[in-house]
Amino acid sequence: MDSLDWTVLIGYFGVMIAIGVWSHKRVDNVSDFFTAGGKMPWWLSGISHHMSGYSAVMFTGYAAIAYQYGITSYVTWSFPIAIGIAIGSQLFAPRLNRVRSKLRVASPLEYLKNRYNLPTQQALAWSGVLLKIVDVGAKWAAIATLLSIFTDISLNQGILITGVVTAIYCTVGGLWADALTELGQFVIQFIAGVAMLVAVLHKLGGVSALWGVWDDLPDTHHEPTVGPYTMTFLLAYLFIKTFEYNGGMWNQAQRYMATDSAHSAKRSARLSAALWFVWPLVLFFPMWVAPLIIKTDKPADSYALMAQDLLPHGLLGLVVVGFFSHTMAMCSSDANAIAAVVTRDIMPAIFKSVREWSTRTGLLAARYATLLFLGLSMAIATQVNSDFFGDIITVVIKWVAGLMGPIAIPLMLGLLRPFRKSGPTAALVSWALGLFAFYLVNYPINDAIDGGVNLEYQVSIPLAVSLVLYIVIGFIKPEDTPERDAILDSLNSDDDGPGSASAARSVPKRGAAGRESVAGATD
Repeated sequence: MDSLDWTVLIGYFGVMIAIGVWSHKRVDNVSDFFTAGGKMPWWLSGISHHMSGYSAVMFTGYAAIAYQYGITSYVTWSFPIAIGIAIGSQLFAPRLNRVRSKLRVASPLEYLKNRYNLPTQQALAWSGVLLKIVDVGAKWAAIATLLSIFTDISLNQGILITGVVTAIYCTVGGLWADALTELGQFVIQFIAGVAMLVAVLHKLGGVSALWGVWDDLPDTHHEPTVGPYTMTFLLAYLFIKTFEYNGGMWNQAQRYMATDSAHSAKRSARLSAALWFVWPLVLFFPMWVAPLIIKTDKPADSYALMAQDLLPHGLLGLVVVGFFSHTMAMCSSDANAIAAVVTRDIMPAIFKSVREWSTRTGLLAARYATLLFLGLSMAIATQVNSDFFGDIITVVIKWVAGLMGPIAIPLMLGLLRPFRKSGPTAALVSWALGLFAFYLVNYPINDAIDGGVNLEYQVSIPLAVSLVLYIVIGFIKPEDTPERDAILDSLNSDDDGPGSASAARSVPKRGAAGRESVAGATD
């Protein structure tokens, strides 16, 4: 990178901070900070939802998969995500919007203490927060790895730079800042992605390379499933991502909650799904043909090395900005979601005084929680390539995909009326034994088998265990009550007009200690 590239990068950081400062004016209370007050346009929510699903892992870990295996990187990653979001546009998006509009909550988990009970809510909250610290740590490490290729900046310095800039804009402006910066990041990434595609096509002889280079690539590059990424892995990943990208890990849920109605949430999800079908193809093609352009023993560096070779200064800086765009979009959205869970779900259960906080105090706590989460994830990022965590792609695929299921199953299926009989027992047992299954499959059993357990089973068995237990226990020990049925009725009702919040007020209060009414969860 030369001075022109650095100018582009520094200018990008400055614009992101400016958007955060401008967004500060739109944040008057906790609802504004966490769910944009339910005023976000559906198209902005859709773009934000799409962007918050990427990170620099796309240009490192998945670039390595594309370099080694070809089109399976798309077939077993972005394609199942697109299908999953399309399914979720009907099943989950409208119901998550009603969680905000009808139950008057600002966190995706707030409704769980009434849908199940307080221990269930706390179990999901604590385990999800800890998982997300590791997940976001992997994202910081990925972008720092890319930055180190282009500059002499060390891994830890790269983590610090990206973390600090993200902390400034997302703590000042909340979800509005996240969404608006993600819109800008989408535009930047569009220009950078198209520039990289054009440069690669020019190198390979023109547009005809789109269909003419495949005979020159290894045979495995043509196969939709290859290596560890089998058809079983694809089906497992589709199932996992249907839960994760529709709100199972919370940050995408906030995008649905932020729109003004359930119908807008559906449109938001459909836009995101369409983008996931199309846009990754533009990004992946240069990665697929990279073996024809460069040779490297480190496939994770292939995209960055190719950019250095093919792009002029200025455009190179824009591509680097594109790397930052994806990572900062995902990490800031995760930080906002985690801050919502910490301040709205965890802290009120520990400290009674939290329930009496003023609007100003609640906002300050939200911002401090965001900073704390970012700091902890940055600390984890410095250890993500240690022997304990493994490399970046291992953390993202195995840890996150494997552990997400037990956390997401009670949250997501708890929205649906067919699972109304599954109560606290089903939720807690499915969560606990799903996590235990992850430990068994990935460590004792994996170590005992020659060659280890196949990747598809490492990520799918915990979710399958949680899913089966959640359903079966619901039949064996049904725990549906009038209060829980009333919550489900409100979330599954098509009445999304101005008076829709009345459903929340009509939910009967529960007399058991520690089980507050839905009305008690309001701001």
